[in-house]
Amino acid sequence: MAEHSGLFVTFEGGEGAGKSTQIRRLADLLRRRGYDVLVTREPGGSPGAEAVRHVLLSGAAENYGVRMEAILFAAARNDHVEEVIRPALESGAIVLCDRFIDSSRVYQGITGNLEQDLIEALQRVAIDGVIPDCTLILDLPAELGLKRARGRNADAAPDRFEREEVETHEKRREAYLEIAEADPTRCHVVEADNPEDEVATTIAAIVEPLARELASAQTSSAESVG
Repeated sequence: MAEHSGLFVTFEGGEGAGKSTQIRRLADLLRRRGYDVLVTREPGGSPGAEAVRHVLLSGAAENYGVRMEAILFAAARNDHVEEVIRPALESGAIVLCDRFIDSSRVYQGITGNLEQDLIEALQRVAIDGVIPDCTLILDLPAELGLKRARGRNADAAPDRFEREEVETHEKRREAYLEIAEADPTRCHVVEADNPEDEVATTIAAIVEPLARELASAQTSSAESVG
């Protein structure tokens, strides 16, 4: 587990993978178990980062190129980390975040064709040592994910990323799987085209042991202080 008092769990995956639904379900489960849980998202999660989110998802920054987008994502992430995530982890909470560093590696790095060295340099500055303890990659075919996303937002215009071609989304899917293969201790691939209840059960089986380990460590620490 990373060097903080809480548990940091990130959810990754393509459009329409069901991240928001599964985060909500996991948060509800953990709260029923008595854990202190913070749910947040990227881009966004703090007032400053939410302002940048609107610029990014509206496409307003698109004309400035992917390099500028990556810098804006990193700026939003740094504000989010320092104002929301780090304080919650230091208080001992479980933080569930919809997207984090792997999204930048995939969206701006792989399909944005930015140099990996630049992406990693931006990430080091943005997160300043706050690394997820566990990353859940919700995996499903890109075509199905886009169909879900567009159906969910039928009354709204597709955002900056939903407008892109299915081939681009499939390339991102492959990139996420490569990240998981390269970092199997942190990353867990969850088949998101399974029924919602089954996906939730799979996720709970991964995260609950980590939550129990956290609770045990916190109890031991309190007893040693007492």
